[in-house]
Amino acid sequence: MKVSPKTRAAVLSEALPHLQRFAGKVIVVKYGGNALADSSEDSMEVFARDVALLHAVGMKPVVVHGGGPQITAMMDRLGKEARFHNGLRVTDAETIEIVSMVLLGSVNPMFVSLINQSGANAAGVSGNDVGLFQCVQRDPALGFVGDIVSVNPMAVQGLLDDGVVPVVATLGTDAAGQSYNINADTAASALAVALKAEKILFLTDIAGVLQNPADPESLIATLTPATVAQLTSDGVISGGMIPKLESCMHAVAGGVAAAHILDGRLAHVTLLELLTDTGVGTMVIADEVAS
Repeated sequence: MKVSPKTRAAVLSEALPHLQRFAGKVIVVKYGGNALADSSEDSMEVFARDVALLHAVGMKPVVVHGGGPQITAMMDRLGKEARFHNGLRVTDAETIEIVSMVLLGSVNPMFVSLINQSGANAAGVSGNDVGLFQCVQRDPALGFVGDIVSVNPMAVQGLLDDGVVPVVATLGTDAAGQSYNINADTAASALAVALKAEKILFLTDIAGVLQNPADPESLIATLTPATVAQLTSDGVISGGMIPKLESCMHAVAGGVAAAHILDGRLAHVTLLELLTDTGVGTMVIADEVAS
């Protein structure tokens, strides 16, 4: 579809106040493993260009990524069965090696390379680096799955200060130096709080929170902790959306102005949410004051 010069000008004009507002602000973007699994090479390049654009106009984007489907695929290739307990991956000694191999050897370098190719300097960071994510074991039945107890954002902040886009793989370590697998939503939320980010965006494989899961037009644009509690009680919010919204609420309770759940398969979804008046996903804020 051909877009008229008048329409292009209107879009750019709408973006201007948002560009001015977020200049110099940290924007954490969590790219989920499910969104990654459903993305084509072209859509990943579009995402990387959008991150480079945010960087070019003065924002400070930080990319945090998951890799669950990619880890499962590698386990299948290696003949190791993926096991889950209470919805979480059982991570024995062999599995944590596979997790590290996939996140640090495949997914993280891919994001770094694509962002570099798009014109912004990017560098990979592991949650193991300089104690970025300090963890304790969540449950012995899960093996090396960690809960974050502290965040040391020094490595990430140093890259931001140097004008580099950090790309963070969600591993962590305990006091003894043992590596742990960490939920990427939880890690992104904790990092956003530690960095005093303005926004956190969760890119996944759904449009956002729907009033009616069968109706894609029933997207709920804005939520607060009170409405999340009510919708959860009513059964509107259920399943995997509950922990994702818990991460959103943790972020806004920690001082992040707004958390957003977006469909990472939609081209330019990051720009559409940040740089338009209406946005395209679900935004969680601490109260009813628009953010």
